Amino acid sequence: MPGDDNDDSDDNDNKRNERKRTIVFLHPDLGIGGAERLVVDAAVALQKRGHRVVIFTSHCDPRHCFDEARDGTLDVRVRGNTLVPPSVLGRFAILCAILRQLHLILHITLFTSELVRLAPSAFFVDQLSAGLPLLARLAPPRTPILFYCHFPDLLLAQGRDSLPKRLYRIPFDALEQWSMAAADAIAVNSRFTKAIVAATWPALTSTDALKVVYPCVDTTTTTTTTPPPPLEQQQQQQQQLPWPPNAPLILSINRFERKKNIALAIRAFAGLPPTSRNAAKLLIAGGYDSRVSENVTYHADLEALCTSLHLRSATAKTLVTALNLPADVHVVFLLSVPHALKELLLARARLLVYTPANEHFGIVPLEAMLRGVPVLAADTGGPTETVVEGVTGWLRDPEDVPRWTEVMDRVLNRMSEGERARIGAAGVERVKGQFAEAQMGERLDEIFDEMEGRGAGSAGTGRGSSLPMMLAGAAVAVFVALVAVVVSTVLGR
Repeated sequence: MPGDDNDDSDDNDNKRNERKRTIVFLHPDLGIGGAERLVVDAAVALQKRGHRVVIFTSHCDPRHCFDEARDGTLDVRVRGNTLVPPSVLGRFAILCAILRQLHLILHITLFTSELVRLAPSAFFVDQLSAGLPLLARLAPPRTPILFYCHFPDLLLAQGRDSLPKRLYRIPFDALEQWSMAAADAIAVNSRFTKAIVAATWPALTSTDALKVVYPCVDTTTTTTTTPPPPLEQQQQQQQQLPWPPNAPLILSINRFERKKNIALAIRAFAGLPPTSRNAAKLLIAGGYDSRVSENVTYHADLEALCTSLHLRSATAKTLVTALNLPADVHVVFLLSVPHALKELLLARARLLVYTPANEHFGIVPLEAMLRGVPVLAADTGGPTETVVEGVTGWLRDPEDVPRWTEVMDRVLNRMSEGERARIGAAGVERVKGQFAEAQMGERLDEIFDEMEGRGAGSAGTGRGSSLPMMLAGAAVAVFVALVAVVVSTVLGR
């Protein structure tokens, strides 16, 4: 009959959608950052599709992690954290991370029967690939491994100008490429990252294309397309912030790291006409950890930059302290902003400025667009795939500060309410149409289906080395790394 084929196809789709998996995640440190946000979102998206999700990590501080990781939404288990510290005297973080990952894998596969009891259908591993060959050998047979490469670590490592650091990185760079070959599929967060990975490791991408899985945002939160809350509730929300309801706010949300180029936002803001600048506030919010020296020093550098540009700045660690800030402060630093405060800031912002150049993806522009806030971002990297020039915001050269100032001035002084509403609505539509949680979960399910369909997880997919050889290789890598540590320490004196 004419429709029989379609009926069979529908039945197959339904069977695929009804197939429930147990998906085990491995992540090094489940703190607060872009990689961690993606892991949490991916886990929640898969869980909402009916799968069981368990996240193993070497560290998760309930005081410094996303809500879903501490409120019971996700099953998070800390393992492999008892033998090796995160660093030694503030150094050798990558070596320690690798050893902690190996310890975690050995703990759940050999030292205990935890993984056997879970009977995983698939693995989702990200950020650190060193343990993949060991996991492939010790995990239950024919269990596919998806590795999510946020960005090649060898391109992220800093300090390569020094000979000790170059020597120190040699074994880790080699280990990164070798270990990634143990994955059955490799996913990346953007077309930009896909091009970088393909150019960095052509051998890994010669037989199978890299998969692009965009990060997502929760589109179930209040947006400009949903009915506004009652007037009384709106007024209460406005009163929770220490600035007048009509005060124009320009918002930057980023971790306090130099690569985020937050200084660009300050310089562009300083270029505004004094009358516009004095009426507005530049709010710089983001992740800040006092244990991380770069966070501390960069925050101090940004304060010094404000002083040099004759901008009065102040720092608030809580909303309560922000309430007591002087009214004539131009730039406000908000450290480690909780989710609820971030929502209030986005609800009030006239413009979101996203300053990193060559950002691998960038989730913050999506969060702003979902709430109808226009975005000004660098015209390189991931934001070029999310922000549409002139439609949902603007893309500008991060080296051309006056052009960033020009957009700020336009939004503050020369944009009608109608134009702002059109840009806001376009942003909401784009995020809901392409970057929703459900779409991310569906895309991941497609990849798991594909891996299972081609027999991933079996010998012949780059995972057929014997366990003794695998352990020997890991031991050699660790030994070479330790030699590099000694050499770099001696030369660095």
